[in-house]
Amino acid sequence: MNVEGHVYVNDNLRTLIYEEINAYKTNKSSTFLPAVVQIANVSTLPGIVKASIALPDVHAGYGFAIGNVAAFDMSNEKAVVSPGGVGFDINCGVRLLRTNLFYDDIKNKQEELAQLMFNHIPVGVGSQGVIICNQEYLDDALCSGMDWCVKEGYSWVEDKANCEDNGRSLYADSNCVSIRAKKRGITQMGTLGAGNHYAEIQIVDEIYDKKSAKLMGIEKKNQVCVMIHSGSRGLGHQIATDALIDMEKSMKKYKINVIDKQLACTPIHSKEGQNYLKAMGAACNFAWINRSSMTFLARQAFSKCFNQSPDDLDMHVIYDVSHNIAKIEDHIVNGKLKKLLVHRKGSTRAFPPFHPLIPLDYQYCGQPILIGGTMGTYSYVLTGTEKAMDVSIGSTCH
Repeated sequence: MNVEGHVYVNDNLRTLIYEEINAYKTNKSSTFLPAVVQIANVSTLPGIVKASIALPDVHAGYGFAIGNVAAFDMSNEKAVVSPGGVGFDINCGVRLLRTNLFYDDIKNKQEELAQLMFNHIPVGVGSQGVIICNQEYLDDALCSGMDWCVKEGYSWVEDKANCEDNGRSLYADSNCVSIRAKKRGITQMGTLGAGNHYAEIQIVDEIYDKKSAKLMGIEKKNQVCVMIHSGSRGLGHQIATDALIDMEKSMKKYKINVIDKQLACTPIHSKEGQNYLKAMGAACNFAWINRSSMTFLARQAFSKCFNQSPDDLDMHVIYDVSHNIAKIEDHIVNGKLKKLLVHRKGSTRAFPPFHPLIPLDYQYCGQPILIGGTMGTYSYVLTGTEKAMDVSIGSTCH
């Protein structure tokens, strides 16, 4: 191990981790190693610093556990980037919209509103989007992210300000995206997908920090919000697949040996590493466009249901944050400021108050963190802290 493995769990979650280990012992044909083993394996990768970190919802994934954070020193020529540390659904993330509606306003319109949302937003495996585009159109979108959405009228200008990285990866390059990946993505703009993705109408149940909530426009209990959880669809999956194949072939050239072949990686500054980061950036932009397009469609559905404009309904973006991404960030390592490539897989950025990379509106409360629940369970809005910068590389669970 090049660094320690740190696992943040309580007693109940510790039990789940042990159950995962015991299940693997009785069925070693399982696709993935237990999460704690994966955390240890990641700690052996070249150039990793601080620790291989497991966050509270950690569970086994491809190579890296879901809920794993790992950062690599950009100044170390041997430091690596690994697609398994991002995951197949690149920039899977969550967006939260507020409204000025309350439960009493929608209780007699729930079925109508749900049907309008369903009619407007394409869902399911292989679903096709309402945005018709050609290759040139797609290439522009992959390079521009939410800037493309603003230009095409799918986003409000102010939506960008409350989105991680302003909704655009600046190192995206559509030329690094394979033809097959583009074919998978070209019909899927503005689609929700399947699995645990959702567009959900939510009611504020409890407010624990009124000052921070007010900065976000969350004023009272029973206020109506809309949460959208989606990613880069087939395009992102294909980019990850392409990169893993490419890196598996290239590791011998760079004399990299990994404990688990699912940890395929190459040096960050290698041709293969840079090509992946550029393609990953394009997938990030696609995912931001996807959530922005569904924001546009959700606003249309609400507008039709309540016969008011989205602006009159105060349907503003509170925040949009990713939980499957690798990003270049500055962090303190052993008392020195270092530029790191931070892999967050099933984990959310959690920057503190006054951090330069969070919106002006949230400088006093810290970055909003969106923890989406599964169907029938609660979702949570948290804020970033200075402690997270120290112990978990500015990250928390997802």
